[in-house]
Amino acid sequence: MVRLEQLTIPAMLQASFIDFAENQSLIFVGGEPRSYAQLETEVKRAALQLQSLGVKKGDKIAVLSLNMPQWGIAFFATAILGAVVVPILPDFHPNEIRNILQHAEVSVVYVSESLRTKLDPIEGLIIIYIEDFTVSSDKLQPKWSDLNEKLFEYSKVEENDLLSIIYTSGTTGKSKGVMLTHKNIVWMAQQSWLIQNIVPGDQFLSVLPLSHTLENTLVLILPIKYGATVNYLQKPPVASVLLAALKEVRPTVMLVVPLIIEKIYKTKILPQINRKLVTRLLYKVPFFRKLLHKVAGKKLYETFGGRLKFFGIGGAKLDDNVERFLMEGGFPLAIGYGLTESSPLLAGAGVGKTKFLSTGTPVEGVQIRIADPDPQTGRGEIQAKGENIMLGYYKEPEMTKETFTSDGWLKTGDLGYFDKNGNLYIKGRIKNLIVGSSGENIYPEEIESVINRMEYVLESLVVQQKGRLVALVHLNMEELEKKYQHMKTEAVNFVNEKPEEILKEIQRKVNEELNKFSQIQRIVLQQFPFEKTPTHKIKRFIYSI
Repeated sequence: MVRLEQLTIPAMLQASFIDFAENQSLIFVGGEPRSYAQLETEVKRAALQLQSLGVKKGDKIAVLSLNMPQWGIAFFATAILGAVVVPILPDFHPNEIRNILQHAEVSVVYVSESLRTKLDPIEGLIIIYIEDFTVSSDKLQPKWSDLNEKLFEYSKVEENDLLSIIYTSGTTGKSKGVMLTHKNIVWMAQQSWLIQNIVPGDQFLSVLPLSHTLENTLVLILPIKYGATVNYLQKPPVASVLLAALKEVRPTVMLVVPLIIEKIYKTKILPQINRKLVTRLLYKVPFFRKLLHKVAGKKLYETFGGRLKFFGIGGAKLDDNVERFLMEGGFPLAIGYGLTESSPLLAGAGVGKTKFLSTGTPVEGVQIRIADPDPQTGRGEIQAKGENIMLGYYKEPEMTKETFTSDGWLKTGDLGYFDKNGNLYIKGRIKNLIVGSSGENIYPEEIESVINRMEYVLESLVVQQKGRLVALVHLNMEELEKKYQHMKTEAVNFVNEKPEEILKEIQRKVNEELNKFSQIQRIVLQQFPFEKTPTHKIKRFIYSI
């Protein structure tokens, strides 16, 4: 692994532009090629364009765009000027976007065509349309083709200079600006290489929002640092688009959030197994379950192009059954855990090193401790230190102070423990903890994990209502309709007319696996999928009563 003398984006790019000049860099699936040499030209031109608009070191430049090669060009152009990137999630409401632009004091915003309507007019804000880098401004601007990249000089950027302010949309509501430095991000990419070696020729397929740290660090900075190619979809990642892209790109590296693979498992793989009585019965026997997983896993691997060497999952907890399927199915599974505040990784397990239900061991160079562990369970708050930990929250000194301990450790807000081999296990969020009537600690995520294993359950959420534990459950209605459509009576509408029967059966089976104080007193049908954050975590605060 080549280690940089200076951990900054300008230093990283200058090395990559020299070492991988002929390699393919950021491209659309089925689109025009773009070598690292061409990427260098475009990044420098974009930087010169920003300079012509008066952008200088420390200025805030926002990127509100769908994933595309130009996203990376805008990001790198801003970074090599020493300006600060403010990535904005495409799913944000126009009001949120306006608040972010004003709070971060953004002077220029890159926006993609499909998101123009989300931008409200703000006095003094310059807009650059990212697809072709045309500028919406009264100022006379040089043509893109007239910008001479050979005249560009890199700004002097230090490792601890601010690189980006990332406004999170967490499960608790209010967005906050996480300040990450050049060193935070580049160091994290460098350490991630120790989990999975990336080499020139590796093909990444990008499916998560680039404005999220997970994708930004691991599917933009990491591949560019090591000479790989990143492929972007030209259309939203619906099943047909994704399948075609997988067939064409045949990626070697992919990073997804749990919901993507969970949906494939629960709507495609599990129904196939349950369709026949013989496979349904055999699936309950561990030996035959493993054989069925191996067969299904091989087919799925081929669907993903047959070349995957790293299939990383992070951003939220992976369903137990899906994790078991991937491990037994021979998929190149890797698990990671972290936060936007940690750039993002804190712990991870590479391919072949995953342990069931664990998020792996701390990333090399990252320190993790369990604060005030429970004497019986060993559970406590996960706290971390390392070169990847944020500076703090932008313009929020009090919030920053509350997030760090007096001796400088980041308080993650997550509960966890280590096993004797140093593997980290996450047991839920402290703020989600429910205290029972007799003072018992109830972890809703653990109950949800049991519910989500039940047949026909797509997702669930456990809340406390008037002192009672209530589970909101979203069912796989399509699969239930298929099951009952062969019956002659009015069974085609069975799911619509008698959902309580299905839910009561789920409640009975779930409670058989739970201790007394974690028993579900009521299950409610959640007709529509839960509203989620960009990393597909359920926005709990919406459903808490």
